[in-house]
Amino acid sequence: MKTMVVGASKGLGKALIEGLGQAHDTLIGVSRTRPDHIKPQAGVQVRWVEADLADPATAAMTLEQAVAEGGLDTLIYNLGIWETLAFDPAYAFLADDDDQLQAIVNCNITSPIVLIKRLLPVLLKSANPRVILTGSTSGLPRSGRPEVAFGASKFALRGMADALREGYREQRLGVTCLNLGYLNTEDDFNTCRSVAEQRGAGQLIPVHDVVQVVRMALSLSSASFVKEITLPAILDERF
Repeated sequence: MKTMVVGASKGLGKALIEGLGQAHDTLIGVSRTRPDHIKPQAGVQVRWVEADLADPATAAMTLEQAVAEGGLDTLIYNLGIWETLAFDPAYAFLADDDDQLQAIVNCNITSPIVLIKRLLPVLLKSANPRVILTGSTSGLPRSGRPEVAFGASKFALRGMADALREGYREQRLGVTCLNLGYLNTEDDFNTCRSVAEQRGAGQLIPVHDVVQVVRMALSLSSASFVKEITLPAILDERF
């Protein structure tokens, strides 16, 4: 299996590179610069492509060229940015910088649309093509969050997933949207999960749990797919 992870240099993306795959699988990490100290699973080959999704057209062309010959089975779009004071009690929409709002829309909406459009012809050659979009519980109705641009962009991801599935059902394209709650990204994948789950006292999700969910989705046969999963922290009062 050949899997591309966009936004793979740190946090959840790095955990996906370190936690996914089996012997003879290939993982293609995408970020502006290649990180140090990546520890993939035994027998998994990791390639890296440097691309900046702040320039969607150029990045999409670079990534299309990177997989044109070797093919691609799964695209995981894990990249996303948010307002400076997002998830802070001090957040106020009227104080948001206009340039930053445009950057959020560009990264979280424009980039995945342009990239998927360029990679879809390659993906559809796979016997089991998959697209996984890292969404957020902020993109769910009545999420309880006030961040306008970030919330709107995560609502948009769910719309992308629905539209892609409708347009390419006959080609057996499986599209999954992961609605994730607050993550513990301080403890990486190589930290013992029993330690990582203690951080946040029930308010944060270890990256290990997200990796496990993605593993499950990718382990399914071509006869089914996971449409959407909501994964909040156990003590998240919004859910």
